[in-house]
Amino acid sequence: MARAMLADHILFLDGEAIIVDKPSGLPVDPPRDGSLSLENHLQALTFGFKRWPTAVHRLDRDTSGCLLLARNPKAHARFQQAFEAKTVVKHYYAVVDGVPEAKSGVIDLPLAKRSTAEAGWRMVVDAKKGKPAVTAWEVVGEQNGRALVRFIPETGRTHQIRVHAAEGLGLPIVGDPVYGSPGEPMLLHCAFLSIPREGKPPVEGKAPLPESFAQAGFALPA
Repeated sequence: MARAMLADHILFLDGEAIIVDKPSGLPVDPPRDGSLSLENHLQALTFGFKRWPTAVHRLDRDTSGCLLLARNPKAHARFQQAFEAKTVVKHYYAVVDGVPEAKSGVIDLPLAKRSTAEAGWRMVVDAKKGKPAVTAWEVVGEQNGRALVRFIPETGRTHQIRVHAAEGLGLPIVGDPVYGSPGEPMLLHCAFLSIPREGKPPVEGKAPLPESFAQAGFALPA
């Protein structure tokens, strides 16, 4: 995996940042079961630096696409500030299990973490206790009763796009094991990430849709 990342998965690289096209199935944080995570590959992503890069944000294990790594602590702090200031632009693509009635819109549903002994934890819509969560969306393709949707989150809550698809559109993301139906690969991908920098060009990466989308009959429009 580390060799594949070096050869094929680096989307941006300079003295401050790396953007990696994270494969689906690779968790960012080490799982409790001890299986491999991004941490196992950081040493191979030093590119001549002694310090290992560190992830600035998170993508779910089954979400693929653009992941930002900082190459030093000062850059990490600046990038985190950009995320907190909502100046980072992210475009996700997902295949949802159905076709929305409208072609575009904005989902504004606050989210809170809910945990039970039986089902574990998940994010739920909670108007009273939830934190604000806003996602713009647009249908960009249809195939076999399903739709390819571009999601542009204005906030960065855990599982935001997954819950907003299931609850805001009423159409869960294909393969979502928590908010939809497992059994297929989860078709959620961060295709574009841009982080502004003062006095420098932005850190920017574009990740092509993985093969799992093509197998489902979807490609990005020209």
